[in-house]
Amino acid sequence: MIPEIGQLALILALALALVQAIFPIAGAHKGNTSWIALTKPSALGSLLFMTIAYGCLTYGFLVHDFSIKYVATNSNTSLPTLYLITGVWGAHEGSLLFWAYTLSIWTGVVTLFSRSVPQAMVARVVGVMGIVTVGFLLFMLLTSNPFVRLLNPPAEGRDLNPLLQDPGLAIHPPMLYMGYVGFSVAFAFAIAAMLSGRLDAAWARWSRPWTNVAWMFLTLGIVIGSWWAYYELGWGGWWFWDPVENASFMPWIIGTALIHSLAVTEKRGAFKAWTVLLAIFAFSLCLLGTFLVRSGVLTSVHAFATDPSRGVFILLFLSVIIGGSLLLYSWRASQIRSSVHFKLISRETGLLLNNVILVVTACSILLGTLYPLVLDALGVGKISVGPPYFNSVFIPLTAPLAALVGVGALAHWKREDGLVLARKLAIPLVLSVGGGFAISIWLLPFFDWGAVLGLVLAIWVTLTMSLWFREQGGVAGAMGALKNITRAGWGMFFGHLGIAIFIVGVALTSIYSTEKDLRIEKGQSYSLGGYDFLFNGAERTAGPNYLADRGEVVVSKDGEHVVTLHPEKRDYRSGMPMTEAGIDAGLTRDLFVALGEPLGDQGAWSLRIYHKPFVRWIWLGGLFMSFGALLAALDKRYFRLARKARLEAEAQAAEGAA
Repeated sequence: MIPEIGQLALILALALALVQAIFPIAGAHKGNTSWIALTKPSALGSLLFMTIAYGCLTYGFLVHDFSIKYVATNSNTSLPTLYLITGVWGAHEGSLLFWAYTLSIWTGVVTLFSRSVPQAMVARVVGVMGIVTVGFLLFMLLTSNPFVRLLNPPAEGRDLNPLLQDPGLAIHPPMLYMGYVGFSVAFAFAIAAMLSGRLDAAWARWSRPWTNVAWMFLTLGIVIGSWWAYYELGWGGWWFWDPVENASFMPWIIGTALIHSLAVTEKRGAFKAWTVLLAIFAFSLCLLGTFLVRSGVLTSVHAFATDPSRGVFILLFLSVIIGGSLLLYSWRASQIRSSVHFKLISRETGLLLNNVILVVTACSILLGTLYPLVLDALGVGKISVGPPYFNSVFIPLTAPLAALVGVGALAHWKREDGLVLARKLAIPLVLSVGGGFAISIWLLPFFDWGAVLGLVLAIWVTLTMSLWFREQGGVAGAMGALKNITRAGWGMFFGHLGIAIFIVGVALTSIYSTEKDLRIEKGQSYSLGGYDFLFNGAERTAGPNYLADRGEVVVSKDGEHVVTLHPEKRDYRSGMPMTEAGIDAGLTRDLFVALGEPLGDQGAWSLRIYHKPFVRWIWLGGLFMSFGALLAALDKRYFRLARKARLEAEAQAAEGAA
């Protein structure tokens, strides 16, 4: 009965999504208030039925309803409850249901919390999101139904992918999907603005908080995914330039350009074309990521599906979204041009360079990701594009970007006196270069130019943002700054400070990390990074749904005990072995031990040990950036606009009643 209820809920959600996609847009175009009035009930009704559908699949997991094919394929009775809940989105069909459910949540929230936006604009925005919802629900019902029944249900299910049996799965996919789908809001506002012909600063102001929230979620999703891969895969790395990692990173890069471009469009009325195109491309890259993960065109630990027919559907949907958006853009091109002028030395110029660099960076990553796939599809041959290409492209492009952070923050809108700006930046520049060299020479294990560059850029960003902070206080200094800076200003401060922290983490852990693969017997030790690792053997243990060899490694430094680590090699019911690393985390270093395979009959094991300085700063920087985006989204002016709109609506209602 539960699968039938879930499937019926999906069909009803599709029906309401069709209403949502047609009538609000048509009503806004014709000025038909009755059709516009369907916006809220259709969006919230679709959300209700999506909640029922998602709840039915979750219930199927919790009660072990193996008559549902998806449940039988991705769970069993010994799976812990946490993974029964998170397993709902652990494979293709369920993750697609979660995608569509997340989209309905975003639509409902936009419907409820856009009181400061004219009703006609909200109708168009929600209508565009309805079109996207229709596409995904059709995809689900036609090719990826999570409620397909088995005629002969098995007594026991298979197993959830062991890679996903980790608490990180409870956090990473929801954050990533909230970011992916959240960019549909920015996309919908851009399309709605073009449909209405109202491409002024207002639509950028309405779109900004939603875009900041989406960017925050995507940042958190990427950060948590990097952290999860670091400790779960046993490789000791934090980023592998995997095609699916790139698929989430590209919309993040374009989204970063978008939130800066929206600021210029709102404050100065400039960059209208940039902002519209960035909104289109950010969401298009989110859809491209969905295509890559689910089409079977690539092999990855993150990939969900291997059915090419599903990929064809998404590719057609992606073509419709991009093609339709660009056609609409070409139709409205004459109205999108900005007539605002600014001097060569100005904040606008800095933000324009920011956009150009970020777009070129995203295109370079897109080329490296898709080029091997295109060659393979054409039968030309197989090539592999890996970290050497991406690092050689990414670092030279993003280093100038970090340098621009300080310049852009301290420059004024419209025009800036070059000599005045140069005087402001002279002391931070000297201190940054001097500090970078001093730390590299006296405090780091050995001198490296890459470390110097990273430290110089990090110190530069920190000092210029500190100078910006001081300027906000005027004659009152720091206390005045604490009083004067808005939440959006604090958001910029913490976001850019996060960049500095991230740069330190990337530079130092990439250059100064050490590792060793060992054959080691019980009682033997090895020294690495100033630490001694003593192996005390491994013993067989049992978990809820796996058997494991659990090692014991005692770590000491200068004869003092530091920590005892317990790396594991697990064998799950599915037959898939997994490595659970033993990690001692610290602010300035991580000690990482991964247990390999037994070697011979003398108690010897293969062991991989790492000393990774400052690796935690990578994720700490991402958290700072996310916090900055949240502060920017919660700026008081958005609440003032909402309160003003509510008071105006109440006044109009009172006049009507009189």
